[in-house]
Amino acid sequence: MLKFARETVVFIILLCMDAYGMQPAANSDVLCYVDPFIGTTGTGHTYPGAAMPFGLVQASPETGKNTWQYCSGYDYKDKKILSFGQTHMNGTGCPDFGDVAIMPYAANDDAKNGSSFDKKNERAEAGYYFVKLDDANAEVEITATERVAFYRIRYNADGGKIYLDLQSGICSNPNRVKSEKVSIPDAYSICGQQRISGFTKMRNVCFYMAFDKPVKNVEKLPAKNGWLGERMILDFGLKKGEELLLKVAISTVSPEGAKNNMLAELPHWEFEKTLSQARQKWSKILSKFEIDADPNTKKAFYTSVYHLFLQPNNLSDVDGKYDDVNGKTAKSADGNYFSSWSLWDTYRAAHPLYTILVPSLVPSFVNTMLAHHDAKGYLPVNVYWGKETHCMIGNHAISVISEAIIKGFDGFDRKKALDAMVKSSTVPHFKSEWNEYLKYGYLPFDIRKTESVSSTLEAVYNDSCVARAAKKLGDDNIAGEFERRSQFYKNLFDPETKFMRGRDSKGNWRKPFNPFDFSHDGTIGGDYTEGSAWQYTWHVQQDVPGLISLFGGNDAFCERLNMLFTAIDSRGFDNVKKSSDITGLIGQYVHGNEPSHHIVYMFALADKPSRTHELVREVCDKFYLPAPDGLCGNDDCGQMSAWYIFACMGFYPVDPCSAEYVIGAPQADRIVVNLENGKKFTIKAKNLSRENKYVKSVTLNGKPHTSKTISHADIMEGGTLEFDMTADK
Repeated sequence: MLKFARETVVFIILLCMDAYGMQPAANSDVLCYVDPFIGTTGTGHTYPGAAMPFGLVQASPETGKNTWQYCSGYDYKDKKILSFGQTHMNGTGCPDFGDVAIMPYAANDDAKNGSSFDKKNERAEAGYYFVKLDDANAEVEITATERVAFYRIRYNADGGKIYLDLQSGICSNPNRVKSEKVSIPDAYSICGQQRISGFTKMRNVCFYMAFDKPVKNVEKLPAKNGWLGERMILDFGLKKGEELLLKVAISTVSPEGAKNNMLAELPHWEFEKTLSQARQKWSKILSKFEIDADPNTKKAFYTSVYHLFLQPNNLSDVDGKYDDVNGKTAKSADGNYFSSWSLWDTYRAAHPLYTILVPSLVPSFVNTMLAHHDAKGYLPVNVYWGKETHCMIGNHAISVISEAIIKGFDGFDRKKALDAMVKSSTVPHFKSEWNEYLKYGYLPFDIRKTESVSSTLEAVYNDSCVARAAKKLGDDNIAGEFERRSQFYKNLFDPETKFMRGRDSKGNWRKPFNPFDFSHDGTIGGDYTEGSAWQYTWHVQQDVPGLISLFGGNDAFCERLNMLFTAIDSRGFDNVKKSSDITGLIGQYVHGNEPSHHIVYMFALADKPSRTHELVREVCDKFYLPAPDGLCGNDDCGQMSAWYIFACMGFYPVDPCSAEYVIGAPQADRIVVNLENGKKFTIKAKNLSRENKYVKSVTLNGKPHTSKTISHADIMEGGTLEFDMTADK
């Protein structure tokens, strides 16, 4: 059975794509263009394991732990697998999760701590992973449902065992387990519950593990350094060539919840059936797009779609219960409670894409955020496993909720949503000093010791979102007050240097000042968040005309904006304070970090669209490559991928709450978006080539389209957006 599955997958992969040699066949199924290894080395921080769209479980190999390099637990360059964890995060900048780790092995007790493997014996596709472990004398296949990881293990030597490690994880805090209860109900199962603190505090991780063969002996190992966390060796007494099937269900509520998840989603032991269902679900998601492009573009595009839908993760059990932000059991009315809200990143492009591709889930996203507000007192900021980390600045749940209101979504209480946005923007809480913000019209750097400029600009954007949502809902008083606040960005624009710059509570500019100096709250300090004045000066998504006016008009604005892409610090980059997040550089433009993502489209808004066309092509060509090191920065829960999807389609949400997308330049001959409402929105690029990267003209449904933007409503109505491409600027 295992042999058949392996050969089937090998045939599929060889037919569709050799990992980094042969290209996919022209008419292959969309699954053939997904390469889970893209972004798994360098700065991408993706993982190659088996997961489902929006699933709670991400069963994946781990090759390293506890450092920034291993935020997802895996680096493609490594040649040794340490374990297989059941939970991982896609493309984040902090190591965590890797829960309920296992390691199969036979005839080599040392292999419980890791096994070498040959890269030619490792494969991955959407919903499936395979590796042959040399030292461990085992072959491992993984697929999954939303809440259950499913392993098929073949032992290539006598003595098949499983090392179960409930102590270790990817997290940089080795003493991560704070409380634990583990039991062995019978020879066919193990279950447990742990409270774990790492980057994410006090997560409730519950599991139910089942085997298709009985455990013959259980050897419990002493805890390392006296820390909590069971470690045990499960001996199945298997012979060479025998197989073991193993299922691990996860819950945030209880072991009983995990068991119920398994009974509901995976009551059988049919690996092939589960794999087929996983492929079908991924194919349905990926088939939201049809794309005509060169093979490398298709591979980068469909893998971006795959990464986009790895989250947000539905934490609820099959009965709708979940562990809330305060560690209490709650129940969702619609059976969904989502997490992995990396909102500082994803509000920019990922969430706008969800409103196009999965509008039926948008109300659940909003209701999750409102439930978080009810429990915590303010909307989510940066949430994983349902727990607030406060890792980043701003409260961009406001953008996501406002966007939903402005785009006409229902299925949630709009008045309650507006009240939650206002409360989150007026009642002081962690990293939200609203009294000082309102008193000075900015956050003074002598009061907000770090990130004062970035925090002001991020808050100003959200203020604009609240204003527009309030106006949509007919509350003119709130709309007027938040529109006033949305102009606070002007208080930090230094007319002499033409940069957004820190000021103290007396109105004095920060001195000394060097726009090349990078800031990072966790390591460097400074007035900016993972960036410098060069990047954050353009963080006025809601009022680009107002920012242009501060520079003195379109020509002056574009002249300075062009400098962003050519400026080089005369001190030499090695002398500049920098962080690991500063990647994907074109001059001082940083595509590897999200505050830069809208900037290339600002030229189009300032009547220099040809420069946007050039830069979109340059970014796509340099920073989205179909290779393990093909991403120039953390995928950040799908935001990097969302940027590329929009770029290929030829438009981008510079201001997500405007319900408008700025016209850029498409990167594929044709893309069809199959909308949930049954309609199709088609983008065509006539005469597109390497040389013909400029847009000569645009038509929408056969009529000239001269606007700088296209509306969300136009896209959702279906139709055809056609670009006539040329080599002339």
